[in-house]
Amino acid sequence: MVGAVISANPLKLDIRSHRKCLAICFVITVSSFQYGLDYALVGGFMAMPGFLKVFGYYDEAAGKWAIDPTVQQLISSLMTIGTFVGSLSVGPFSSKFGRRHGLWTASILNYFATALMIGTTNLGALYFARFVLGISVGWFLTFAQVYINEVAPAHLRGIVFAVYQSQLSIGSIVGAAIDNGTHTMLDKEAYRIPLAIFFVAPTIQTISLFFFPESPRWLMTQGKGADAESALRRLRNKNIKEAEFQAEFEEIRTSTEEQTQQLKGKHLWVEMWKGTNRRRSLLSIAVICFHCANGSSWLNIYTTYFLTVAGVKEAFAYSIMITCMGLIGVLASFFIVRFVGRRPILLVGVGACGLCQLAFAVAWTVAPGTAAAAKVVVAFDALFTFFYVAYAPYAWLLGGEIPSNHLRAHTYGISTALNFLGNWLGVFTAPYFINPASLGWSAKYGYIWFGSNVVVFLFTWAFIPETRDRTLEEINEIFEAKVPARKFKGYVCTGTEAVKVAVIEEKNGSTAHIEEVS
Repeated sequence: MVGAVISANPLKLDIRSHRKCLAICFVITVSSFQYGLDYALVGGFMAMPGFLKVFGYYDEAAGKWAIDPTVQQLISSLMTIGTFVGSLSVGPFSSKFGRRHGLWTASILNYFATALMIGTTNLGALYFARFVLGISVGWFLTFAQVYINEVAPAHLRGIVFAVYQSQLSIGSIVGAAIDNGTHTMLDKEAYRIPLAIFFVAPTIQTISLFFFPESPRWLMTQGKGADAESALRRLRNKNIKEAEFQAEFEEIRTSTEEQTQQLKGKHLWVEMWKGTNRRRSLLSIAVICFHCANGSSWLNIYTTYFLTVAGVKEAFAYSIMITCMGLIGVLASFFIVRFVGRRPILLVGVGACGLCQLAFAVAWTVAPGTAAAAKVVVAFDALFTFFYVAYAPYAWLLGGEIPSNHLRAHTYGISTALNFLGNWLGVFTAPYFINPASLGWSAKYGYIWFGSNVVVFLFTWAFIPETRDRTLEEINEIFEAKVPARKFKGYVCTGTEAVKVAVIEEKNGSTAHIEEVS
């Protein structure tokens, strides 16, 4: 679990030497800020009179504004359907245009969808805007994660993805805080002001991308070796040792060229399901779909509404507190990800999430609608968020580490699409279970997700490999060698190690010769 890891990573294994790349990755991860913002803002709209006056109805019996369950489902789920469609198109687009152009296109779609949501009072237009925004979010998330997976040093990918998740949590906190500040407004500005925040993050990223290089691994798959070397050099600090830099580049070049020969003239959508790639595709899909399989989708987007239905007073304020618990969770993971493997982090996180859902379901069964049960719901919803956000980035990380360089965008795209399809099912069906106008289960809905988490826990134990501190080229070599999941951690990558040693010895020998001549 803890300790040294066998790795052919030639770079200096610290943080300080890679500040430049970490700064670039930080800006790229603002994509996840956008996703967190949407989850918090739109979930809050469902309990906001200013929004409900436009898109809901007045419930005479209850004496307050309400929203039809179908409208609620469509507003939430159409965005998720959009992410599904957008993620499926990532592979073909990325193969031709690269990672940066995908992020620029996502920004353009975001601007259009946000402007439409702010300006319309028509439900049909709102539905369409949510769908387009979903495509944008799908591209933001997928292209950003593929990019940072490919540019970050092997030993820092965990930290980079922790930053990615923290951005998502910060986006959720900002969204919940803004909703809390505007939810008492009784006009359209109650939701239009929060929606305007959707313009901020994409603008920052769009401008910054003009100064960032394309992924060197993508450039290598296009046969642009010189451009790939230049891009990698721009990602690494100037004081890096030339032998280390050349060793890293040679590992990327050698591995990618071998993959190019294997896939030359073949259809990538088909090759995903052949040979060793089939195992890699299935594992990537499975680990990314952990997000929808643990019940996070309904708790994330319906937090405020769910707490209101559960009888919790100050639901908006508590939703901010619960979101903050997620940020605390990912910040806590910063301190362990360098020293603890992916597998134990996932096992603890998934196990805890399942127990939290079971706890508040039992509490609501024993004492439904009571103040005591409401307190239990708040407590275990907060704990669920802590553990989920603590392990979630490493599920995303694994999903991107497992595929090969040529197939990463295709595999990651379909994995993300299927995860969002699962999220859509969770978001679309949740109102039937928790809405008093339907089944009215409220917190008892947690029983279903406890069972789902048990399945995810057992799958992780049996099939998920340990990839901590491995370069993407090492991971490729291990999969090509058909190593069982339990033996990944101790496997020595002789091919990748030989490339590293040869380059370093050659560079050191050249330096020694120059000094001798001098």
